[in-house]
Amino acid sequence: MVQIRTFTGGGFGENAYLAICESTRACVAVDPGSGASSLVRAVESEDLDLLAILLTHAHLDHIEGVAEVRATQPDAPIWLHPDDLGLYRGVQRQAAMFGLSVDPQPEPTDEFVPGEPFHFGECVFDVAFAPGHAPGHVIFVSQPDSIALVGDVVFQSSIGRTDLPGGDFQTLMASIRREILSLPDEMTLYPGHGPPTTVGQERMTNPFLVPHYGGELV
Repeated sequence: MVQIRTFTGGGFGENAYLAICESTRACVAVDPGSGASSLVRAVESEDLDLLAILLTHAHLDHIEGVAEVRATQPDAPIWLHPDDLGLYRGVQRQAAMFGLSVDPQPEPTDEFVPGEPFHFGECVFDVAFAPGHAPGHVIFVSQPDSIALVGDVVFQSSIGRTDLPGGDFQTLMASIRREILSLPDEMTLYPGHGPPTTVGQERMTNPFLVPHYGGELV
C-alpha cells in the first residue's frame, strides 16, 4: 500500500510529496520544491529508504529542491521525461522570469518512458504522458491504491496554466480527457498545488471540465 505525505512550501505553494511503500518503508520523492527540507527531515527521522526523485515536469517550483534532496541522498536517481530536459536545464532562466534566482540543479539520470511502470519496494506507479502544461509532463497512478499524483495537469476546480513556455491549452485538455477523466471517479488526485480532490469531483464541478463530462465534448 502506498502512503502519500505532503510538504508544501514557498511563494508558489507547491506540493512536494513522499510516496511511501508501507510494507517495505521504501519511498520516492515527487516534485521536491520549496518543501524539500521538510521532506528530507521526514525521510531521516523516520528512517525511510529513499530510492529516487520523480519529477512530473520541470517547472521551477517543482524542481528547486532537487539539490537539497540530493545533498542527503547523493545516490538517488533523478527521473524526468526527456521532453522537459530543456526546461530543467534552463531553471535559472525560469527563475529570472519571476524575478527570482536559483542555483542549477543536479542533472537528471533517468528518463521516463510512458507505459513503463515504476517500481519501489512492493509498490508500483503507472507512468502516463500528460503534456500541455509542460511538454514532458507525466502523472503517476497507483490503481490498487486508487491514487494519482497529477502535478499541474488538474487542480481542485482548476487546470494547469498554459501560458508558460511549452504550454498548449488544446494539448492539456486532450491530456485531461485521456489520462484524468478516464480514471475511476473515486480515485484521489494529488495535485502540484492546493488540496487533494477526486476524479468524480472534478468531472462534475470543475468549471473547465464540466463541458467534457465523461471525457468527451457534449
